[in-house]
Amino acid sequence: MPAIIHEPARATTIACEVDCCIVGGSCTGVFAAIQAARLGLRVAIIEIHNQFGGVATARMVNVWHSLFNSQGDQQIIGGLTEDVMRRLERRQALIERADNNPSWQFCFNPAELACELDEMVAEHEGIRPFLHCRMVSAQRDHQGAVTHIIIEDKNGRRAIACRYVIDASGDADVVRRLGLPTRAPVDAQPPTMAGIIEGIAWLNQHQPGFNLNRTLFDPANPRALSRGTLWTAPLPGSLTQTMVFGTRVHGVNCADADDLTRAEREGRAQLRRIVDLLREKHGAHTAVNLTAIPASIGIRETHHVHCLHQLTEQELLSGEAFPDSIAVGTYRVDIHHQGGAGLTFRYLDGREIVTDGIGGSRERRWRSVHAPTPPCYHVPYRSMLPQNVPNLLVAGRHIDADRGAFGAIRVCVNCNQMGEAAGAAVALAQRGGLAVAEVKAEQIRSVLGRDRRLS
Repeated sequence: MPAIIHEPARATTIACEVDCCIVGGSCTGVFAAIQAARLGLRVAIIEIHNQFGGVATARMVNVWHSLFNSQGDQQIIGGLTEDVMRRLERRQALIERADNNPSWQFCFNPAELACELDEMVAEHEGIRPFLHCRMVSAQRDHQGAVTHIIIEDKNGRRAIACRYVIDASGDADVVRRLGLPTRAPVDAQPPTMAGIIEGIAWLNQHQPGFNLNRTLFDPANPRALSRGTLWTAPLPGSLTQTMVFGTRVHGVNCADADDLTRAEREGRAQLRRIVDLLREKHGAHTAVNLTAIPASIGIRETHHVHCLHQLTEQELLSGEAFPDSIAVGTYRVDIHHQGGAGLTFRYLDGREIVTDGIGGSRERRWRSVHAPTPPCYHVPYRSMLPQNVPNLLVAGRHIDADRGAFGAIRVCVNCNQMGEAAGAAVALAQRGGLAVAEVKAEQIRSVLGRDRRLS
């Protein structure tokens, strides 16, 4: 047992009283705040970093997947996801693909997105932001409802009194602080540290036969990266810099403080090794530079909350249209395996592609070629409702989903929709004096302007 100390009891100042407190300022949390504020709620939003946007800004993952159905002939996702992309387009901070690519439709400048989210929050007087702020505890009343979120920031330890709470932390921070059950997979998808590297475009232009993967994963080089998966994206507004996503940190639980520390340091070390490998192999010592690293490593998976329904891969890939659907998506099932053992992709059209992490891949079908392809998959409201807490919702990658379903729903465009639905749900709950589980999904869809099937 670790040694312990006993802290003296303290009186905690209440920083504000709000209708809804949102823990986590990713786009999921911001979109929840905006929807709730638009419907008249006073909202507090807590973010640990210096900026809103989460994975898309602080972690610099600058691509979002398609807003169209699986056939690419009908737009099925809009709302704040489309709104913010159009705002970036007006600032020339966006690249949009015209094809129906399964990987991404939008590529954006993360710094511009952070600034845009600031503006969107500022446009709603009902939102009080807390940056550089950590949620450290929560209090419940005798009926099990959350009454206060305890925070710590530069002003010390304070409390936010609230009627409803949305856990948009990504790691189920509120749920775990309350002692509610969660599930932590032993084979959780490993995190990736992104980076902006200058000079890759120069190498493509000036080094005939240059291949980034061959350079970084060369088995003949003892300093090469362990075989995994590498992809890059352009940085809108720059002709010389490239977003690189090639690091993997295996065997860590990023919801554990010590493991997270190790993951952050190892991710940065791998980024520097990428630059060193490029310089050593191609003699580009002045052309290749690491110009930016994210505020934190990109975490794919930690905890899943036990909710009223666990979304399964079978439900997702069959396109089951739940009566309580509140979000849709088409992004493939995308599972990054532990230990550098490659990836598994499963598509709505029945294809499965498995890479082995050392350059090989195989393709097969998980469903008959004659079976119809669903236009999209659905996320049910029940998968966002923790059990036995009447005023708590979860939104984001920690909702209740099995391994395969999680591999699809975890991406930003899907989580954004969950945030919007959560914001609408708490507003409807307050309006009717209801528990969040009593809110009808058709009411949420009506508020968000979506029809019954969300398609």
